[in-house]
Amino acid sequence: MNLPNLSIKQPETPKQIRPNFSWEQIDSVFLDMDGTLLDKYYDDYFWEQFVPEVYAAKNQVDIVDARNLLLKTYRSVENTLQWTNLHYWSDRLNLDIVALKREIKHLVKIHPHIIDFFQYMQRIGKKLYMITNAHPKALEVKMEQVPIENWFERLICSEEVGIAKEQPEFWHKLQHRLPYDKKRTLFVDDTEKVLHSAREFGMQQLIHIAKPSSRLPAIFSAHYQSIVNFRELIF
Repeated sequence: MNLPNLSIKQPETPKQIRPNFSWEQIDSVFLDMDGTLLDKYYDDYFWEQFVPEVYAAKNQVDIVDARNLLLKTYRSVENTLQWTNLHYWSDRLNLDIVALKREIKHLVKIHPHIIDFFQYMQRIGKKLYMITNAHPKALEVKMEQVPIENWFERLICSEEVGIAKEQPEFWHKLQHRLPYDKKRTLFVDDTEKVLHSAREFGMQQLIHIAKPSSRLPAIFSAHYQSIVNFRELIF
């Protein structure tokens, strides 16, 4: 057994920076999908367990080796459009990724209090937009299971913009398709790197989702206002 070295100071877990803004300052609300509106457990399970199992069976390799290989392969295109492009992964892995997505789509779940938040936004007159890195086919599969698209003015995938949200240029390009006032737009996402890029562009009202997966504990951001669920934004 390896005992912890108590002489080494352990890093402190960030404390929650609670939302501190007025809805009177906001006209539009940009919402990420995976991890923000939908439970990220579906995607984590799909890519980290289900796809490696199918890949291992098809290629007659050990499941642990398959998982290690695929995780390394995923990371090779992280923060690019290929990262979420289902057609790209179908070609690269020689698997029908869209069909596999549908095979376990029963695992697609909406986070608690999302509909309550949508209704509240409707009551106070805020416009909702889904801004997601998800591939259009992934969006299609998820909306078949959790039909929330009618709450939004528009649903925009990064493929339409031509660059991933992690890149600051994304937000410049988005304005050509969706003119918005960056000072009066609230953006909610579960990925700090995406929030960093939005901040670099000049967006001021940024909210971090601390619990993107129902199976993992909440981890608050040290840099952004954080929430565990959307009930915290109903005020």
